[in-house]
Amino acid sequence: MNTARTTQAPFTVLIPARMASSRLPDKPLADIGGMPMVVRVAQRTMQSGASRSVVAADDQRIVDACALHGVHAILTRADHPSGSDRLAEACEQLGLDGSDIVVNVQGDEPLIDPRLIDSVATILGERTDASMGTAAHAIDSYEDYVNANVVKVVLDAKGLAHYFSRSPIPFARDAAPGTAWWKDTDRLPAAARGMQPLRHIGIYSYRAGFLRQFPQLPAAPTEAMEALEQLRALWHGHRIAVHVTEHAPGPGVDTPADLERVRSLFR
Repeated sequence: MNTARTTQAPFTVLIPARMASSRLPDKPLADIGGMPMVVRVAQRTMQSGASRSVVAADDQRIVDACALHGVHAILTRADHPSGSDRLAEACEQLGLDGSDIVVNVQGDEPLIDPRLIDSVATILGERTDASMGTAAHAIDSYEDYVNANVVKVVLDAKGLAHYFSRSPIPFARDAAPGTAWWKDTDRLPAAARGMQPLRHIGIYSYRAGFLRQFPQLPAAPTEAMEALEQLRALWHGHRIAVHVTEHAPGPGVDTPADLERVRSLFR
């Protein structure tokens, strides 16, 4: 298992935040315990080893709300087609060098673990063979394994991402149907025993030079089918290092129900 080191290269956290959300309008400014959600996210990232945390916003109201709470925010274009494009503009505005490490923390993760941020930054700093870093944790339940909203990742022998999918991967051909195959070791080939499916955690580290290049890469067919942007990197031959953590991340906020759940946790 990969673990964070006690020392790490300096890195910047970028938090993309956009007002338009079909399921939760004005999501970055949703109140959580008296503060906007994006401010709560930034406060968590400031507890990591990042040299700075910056919100990349698409609306002046987000910038103003951040300034009110002492959070550094910059205004980016409102017409970016993806978060990666917004982050690429942020790298330009901040004058980041091509080798500088950037960690992308989503603006709807107010319970993100600062130690996870450090680990994702560290693994990219250690892996010169990778263009990106990310994280995953072991799946325990069959329900999560077959849930299309739970993204799975399979690693290769070097701890690099082999593939990401919404489908249940890896698939155990000889396992009893409808069962958690990783708990049914008698049916597994000897070489597969001890393996467990991994849930991908949506946090990424990049080198700023690659992040500026990434939005210019043509979209991959696998990316279009799975609706997973990270597959574009694999399609074009880039490698993604994966930190495997023992802990599942805190809940993110996509819907009004998610927001109420997180509010209750803060209370």
